[in-house]
Amino acid sequence: MGWRTVGGCGGRDIVDTQRSSQYPVLLVLPFAVMVLVAVADVVAGPTVGLLALFSLGPAFACVAGTARRAVAVGVLACVLCAGAAGFDGLSGSRREAAALVAVVGATGAAMLAAVVRRRMERELAEVRLIAETAQRVLLRPVPAVVGPVRVAVSYTSAAAAAHIGGDLYEVVRAPHGTRIIVADVQGKGLEAVETAAVVLGAFREAAPEEDKLSMVGERLERALNRRLEGEEFVTAILAEIDDRHCVTMLNYGHPAPLVLRTGGEVGFAEPPVCAPPLGLAVLGPDGPAPYTATLGLGDRMLLYTDGVTEARDRRGRFYPLEERAGLLRHPDPQQALAALRRDVVAHTRGPLGDDAAMMLLCHHAEGEADT
Repeated sequence: MGWRTVGGCGGRDIVDTQRSSQYPVLLVLPFAVMVLVAVADVVAGPTVGLLALFSLGPAFACVAGTARRAVAVGVLACVLCAGAAGFDGLSGSRREAAALVAVVGATGAAMLAAVVRRRMERELAEVRLIAETAQRVLLRPVPAVVGPVRVAVSYTSAAAAAHIGGDLYEVVRAPHGTRIIVADVQGKGLEAVETAAVVLGAFREAAPEEDKLSMVGERLERALNRRLEGEEFVTAILAEIDDRHCVTMLNYGHPAPLVLRTGGEVGFAEPPVCAPPLGLAVLGPDGPAPYTATLGLGDRMLLYTDGVTEARDRRGRFYPLEERAGLLRHPDPQQALAALRRDVVAHTRGPLGDDAAMMLLCHHAEGEADT
C-alpha cells in the first residue's frame, strides 16, 4: 500500500485574519491628515485657528510604523505648523506656541505608543510561532495517498489569532488496513487543545496495535476517563479502510460522514444506533455498533466536525452541506476541500462560530492516485 504525505494540516487553508489589507493606507494616513489641515488652514485663514490640528499627524503615526517614524512625522508636523503660522501672520504668537506644544506632546505620546505596540507585536508573533509548532506536533501531516485512496484535510479555527483548537484528525497504518479518526472536543481554549492531545496520543498508540477497531475506541475511552471531569466529552468517528475499500466505522455521537457516489447520489452514512460521545460511556450502551460503507471507484467520503454543518448565516440558517456537496467533486481533493471551506466562510459572512475540520477520502485508480 503506497503512502505519500501532504504537508501540514490544511495550514494553507487556515484564514489569517490578522493581515490588514489597509496597512499601506495607515502608513500614508498621518501625511494625508497634515496636508488636509494645511489646506484647511489656508482656506479658513488665521481667524479660525487650526494650527493645533497638526498634532493629528503624529497622533495617527503611532498606528503603524516605528518610534523613529513617529519622530519624523512629528518633526514634519512642527515644520508645517510653523509654516502655517507664518502664512497666517502668527509667528511668535501664543497660538503658535500652544500649537507647537500640542504637536510635541502628541509626538511623544506617539513614540511611546509605537514602542509598546511593537513590543506587543513581537510577543504576539512569538505566541503564534509556538501555536504553529504545537499544531504541527498535534496535527501532523497525513498521508496524501493510501493505496488507491487519496486523502485531503482542512482545518479552520474559529479563533481569529489561533491556528489550533479542539478539532482533530489523524490517519494511521494498521495491521488490517488504514485507521482514521476525526473528532471534536467539547469546549475551546487550552483545555480543549490538551484534551485533543490526549485523544491523538491514545489513537496513535492504539491504532497500529489493536486487532479490532472497537478496542481502539476502548483505549481512547480509558485515556479520556483519566483526563476528563464532569460532563466533558469528545465526539468522534473512527474508521478503518481495508484492502477492498470497505470503510468500517464507529460513531461516538459525531456527525455522520457524507458519501458522494459517482452516479450522482449523495447521502449520509448514518450509524445504526446512536451512541454517546467518548467520555460519556456510562450514559449509554457498551459502545457504538460498527457499520460499513464501500467506496467504489470514483466515490468520495467526507468526514467533518459540526463546525461545518452548524455554521449559521445572518438569518440563523445552518450550512446546507448536502446541497453544496457538488463542490467536493473537483478532480483535486485538496482543491475540493478548499472550495467547500470558502463556501462555508461565505455562508457565515464572518468568522466561524466553531472550529471546522474536514477530511476527504477519494477512491481513485491506482495509477491516477500515484500521480
